[in-house]
Amino acid sequence: MARSTTRIMYIELKSGQQDKGPARIGRVTYSASGKTLYYRGRSFQSSKGRGCGGNYFDVETDEEYWI
Repeated sequence: MARSTTRIMYIELKSGQQDKGPARIGRVTYSASGKTLYYRGRSFQSSKGRGCGGNYFDVETDEEYWI
């Protein structure tokens, strides 16, 4: 079984928060391709310029995060 890559990172909700969203530091797991991040049961993918608030978005809710 392949070992998952993890990092401790800063995670902040940006959607609708005017830069005052809840934030925390936590252990993030990367997918094998490195294109998806997982944290506390959520999946995040890179925004790649699709929004102006965050650099990742929640795949399920479409909320933007700074990770």
